[in-house]
Amino acid sequence: MKLTEITSFLESVAPQSLQESYDNSGLIVDNGLTNVNQALITIDCTQEVVDEAINRQCDLIIAHHPIVFTGIKSFDRSNYIHETIIKAIKNNISIFAIHTNLDNVSNGVNGAIATKLGLERTKVLRYKKGQMKKINVYVPTEFEQSVKDSMWEAGGGNIGNYSKCSFNTHGVGTFCGNDDSQPSYGQKNKLHHEKESKIEMVFPAYLERNITTKMLETHPYEEVSYDIFTLENHHIGIGSGMIGYLPNPMNTEDFLKHLKKVMKTEVIRHTKMLNQPISKVALCGGSGSFLLSDAISKEADIFISADFKYHQFFDANNKIVIADIGHFESEQFTKELIYDLLKKKFTKFATHLSRVNTNPINYLK
Repeated sequence: MKLTEITSFLESVAPQSLQESYDNSGLIVDNGLTNVNQALITIDCTQEVVDEAINRQCDLIIAHHPIVFTGIKSFDRSNYIHETIIKAIKNNISIFAIHTNLDNVSNGVNGAIATKLGLERTKVLRYKKGQMKKINVYVPTEFEQSVKDSMWEAGGGNIGNYSKCSFNTHGVGTFCGNDDSQPSYGQKNKLHHEKESKIEMVFPAYLERNITTKMLETHPYEEVSYDIFTLENHHIGIGSGMIGYLPNPMNTEDFLKHLKKVMKTEVIRHTKMLNQPISKVALCGGSGSFLLSDAISKEADIFISADFKYHQFFDANNKIVIADIGHFESEQFTKELIYDLLKKKFTKFATHLSRVNTNPINYLK
C-alpha cells in the first residue's frame, strides 16, 4: 500500500488545515519508502509503541497525539521524544499524527464519544469560523453544466443534507484580447460579446484548491473571471466539542456512573450535583475547559471533558455539572475510530490496534 494513499485518505477525513495553530499533525517521520505493509494505531507514540511496531513488523505508526509539537534543534538520547524518533528512523518506521484536525470534524473524536454515550440530535458545540466560502465564476453558457459538474465532483455545492447546490444567472460578457492572447471565443483586438452563465456555489474552505483546479481544467477561457469570498456561515460539521441529548433523562448520579462505565475511567472529578435531570450533554475530548462558556450558554446540563484546573471548577457556578474524566480516557476510543476508517477504506491493508497503554497517569485505588 502506498503511504500517500493512506495519508491522503486520512487528510480527506480530517484536513490538516483544520488543525489548531499550536498543533503538528501530518507526516512527522518519513521512512523514505514509497510503500508500507502494516500500520499500528495508537493514542501516543512512545518508545514502547515503536518497539511494538518493530515486533509486529509494522512500518507505519498512526498516532492521535504528535510526538513532536515544536521544532527540534538537536537530538539528545536522554530525551524520550528524541529517542523515540531516532528508534523509528533506524527501523524504517514512519510516524503520522492526526490530532486537532480530527478533533475539529463532527465525525471525529467528539463524534466517537457521543456515539459511545448514545447521544441523539448531536451538533458541534462551537463552530469554527471562516470554514465556508463561495465562488462566483463566469462561463460560456454551453459550458455551464460541465463546469458545475467538475466543481461538484471536487466537493462543492454541499449544504447540509443537500448536494449539487448552485445558483445560476445568465447575461452577456464582453472581452477584447490583445496581440498576445489566444482567445477560445472571438478574435484578437476585437471586442467580443458572449452569452455567459454566472455560477455561484458554496464549498468548505479546505477544498478551495480542489474546487478551483477542477473549475480551471474544465473552463474553456484562456483567462477565467472568478471571485472567492469567505462567508460568515458556519460549516455544520466543523468545530470544537459536541452537544446532544440522551434518549431518556437520567439523574446526575446515575449518569455519572453510566459515564464512568462507558468511558472506562478510574475516577471522575466533578462539581456538585444539581437538582435537575441530565438530558442535554456537552462534551469535548482532551483539554476542553475553553468550551465551558459555550456549554453553559447552550443550556447543557453537564459538560464532559478533561484537564480542568482547580479554579475552573468554580466557573460552573451552579449552572452546569462539570465532569472531568481524564485526558487519555476521553480520547481512548480514537484508536478504534481510526482503525474503523482505515479498515472500511482499505479492506486488504493490515491495520492493528496498539496493545500499549500510553496513559502517563496512574491511579492508586
